[in-house]
Amino acid sequence: MKARRTGARRTAVRRAPALLTVGMLGTLLAGCGIRATEVPTDFGPAPSRVSCSQTGPEVSTQAQRGLPVRVFLLCGSSLVAVDRTVRVPEGAADSRRALVAQGLLDELSQQPPAAEQQAGYATRVPDGTTVSGPRSGDPDDTLRLSAAPGSLTSAGLAQIVCTFSDSAAAEGDGSVILGGPDDTRPRRYRCTDEVRSRPDDEGPPSSEVTGG
Repeated sequence: MKARRTGARRTAVRRAPALLTVGMLGTLLAGCGIRATEVPTDFGPAPSRVSCSQTGPEVSTQAQRGLPVRVFLLCGSSLVAVDRTVRVPEGAADSRRALVAQGLLDELSQQPPAAEQQAGYATRVPDGTTVSGPRSGDPDDTLRLSAAPGSLTSAGLAQIVCTFSDSAAAEGDGSVILGGPDDTRPRRYRCTDEVRSRPDDEGPPSSEVTGG
């Protein structure tokens, strides 16, 4: 019996430092503001991301008679097409391209409706941007902006080029010939998958226009 009691005391002595260490570790963790637990800590929900979804009564084709079109707005880091309706005044056939282009610019240069803004949509096209047809010596399909294309942000120019290329303002191959208010020769611009995916990084590729 005496030997058994002595062995029990020795076992208790050996366990004491281990229990003391565990207790001290728990105290240190509590002092650092960290709970000693084997259950994974819940850090809360992940940060919300822009949805780019169109829901709600305000986000729909505008209820007015006109030409159904699509314009490209920024959402997150890419361009997304949204439905619009533009009014195109009656005019000569040779000026219809410029009239359609101006209707599209009017949509691009105004802030999206509240519901679209809440969904993450935005525009980089300056308010009041206008467009006119070709000058003497320009190719027939030229559209001249009130601001030089090179003065616009990459995203703003991408919005214009991709919107025009998807409309009656474009040529048959989807390219767009744009110039500015000065006498600089216009250039041919294209909307590519890379431009739609990264409009801030990838400005629309352009090339010289030959002929007049």
